[in-house]
Amino acid sequence: MSYEQMLEKVRYEGAYPTRERADEAVRLVVEGLGRQLTGDERVELAARLPRTAARLLTAQIPDPRPLTGWAFVKDLAARAEASPATMRWDTGAVFAAVAALAGPDLLTRILHQLPSGFALLFGRAELTPAA
Repeated sequence: MSYEQMLEKVRYEGAYPTRERADEAVRLVVEGLGRQLTGDERVELAARLPRTAARLLTAQIPDPRPLTGWAFVKDLAARAEASPATMRWDTGAVFAAVAALAGPDLLTRILHQLPSGFALLFGRAELTPAA
């Protein structure tokens, strides 16, 4: 998938009026994910993303204290000077495209690495350890 195709997928998922609006969402959310993701999963995801998106992901320094899903949305909202509701929408639209590119196996590994709340942002049920 090219970056332009990724933007079109995000534009469709997010019902954005323009490609530029989709691009803003992709840049903000993928950069945010780059601050959360580490290790082999980060490298594998970057290899599956379009080159422009991969650069956005890998240009970020991972935060030593990862955020929960909700804290991630609030952090992005503060950075974009947007409401948490708008940022939750943007995150869902971008993560739909990221999940499609990652594939189910890599996405499962990514979700095992990230704190609680991210599965819901990716449109999956929250993963919990067996009792």
